[in-house]
Amino acid sequence: MTAKTTAEPTARLVEVFSAIQGEGLNVGTRQIFIRFAFCDLRCHFCDSAHTWNAPASCRIERSPGLRDFESHPNPVPLTTLIEWVERQNLPCLHDSISLTGGEPLLHAPFLQEFLPKVRSLTDLPIYLETGGHRPEQLATILPYLDFVGMDLKLPSVSGESHWQAHSQFLQLCHPQSETFVKIIISHRTDLAELERAALLVADVSPEIPVFLQPVTPLAESEQFSQTPALAPAPEDVLTWQASMKRFLKYVRVVPQTHKMLNQL
Repeated sequence: MTAKTTAEPTARLVEVFSAIQGEGLNVGTRQIFIRFAFCDLRCHFCDSAHTWNAPASCRIERSPGLRDFESHPNPVPLTTLIEWVERQNLPCLHDSISLTGGEPLLHAPFLQEFLPKVRSLTDLPIYLETGGHRPEQLATILPYLDFVGMDLKLPSVSGESHWQAHSQFLQLCHPQSETFVKIIISHRTDLAELERAALLVADVSPEIPVFLQPVTPLAESEQFSQTPALAPAPEDVLTWQASMKRFLKYVRVVPQTHKMLNQL
């Protein structure tokens, strides 16, 4: 009788590198970023449209933070990705591992096998950056997550509408992991949608931190939408924050600090 062989899990990646987290609750901390390919959303403000599809090859940083990338073919076997993360994980350097994209939850079956192994080997917390619209996939990997940064998509800004999925997603996250919500705001932001978002979060817990992130306008060469997002007026941001704080304890306004530092 021939023994059955099980194919090693693989993932389609864009890049693996070490950098400073520029958004949300963990802003300013050093992370190992694993950027997954594929996204099923098409947000008007997206600054990572190159992740919507899988490239033939991915780039891997040889030395943490030095941008000395080398190229490897996609898809990437699980054991190979483990080796790359171990190479990045110098003693005392990183605060966590960031799963970003794209939408990492499109790789949920791979993550189910990868996350327990990488946590055991590195002893680093795991941080998921997600569009917050795939609760079923989240449930399969939630036991392995320490932080979840959930994007809440305003239809007026993103062109996407996922209110029910966002609600289910947030109910799963809290209090199983340390969770925060990020909301991109632009000159097109609808105050009624912001208040609906605040009530959605408050219905789970008014203690969940919410980050209002003014959009970073894309260069003309990077724009793909007929409705490009522009930064909101300062007086509007102050009004929106005040309105949301009627329902939530923590509403912070933090831009994309990594772009200020040229730490892309």
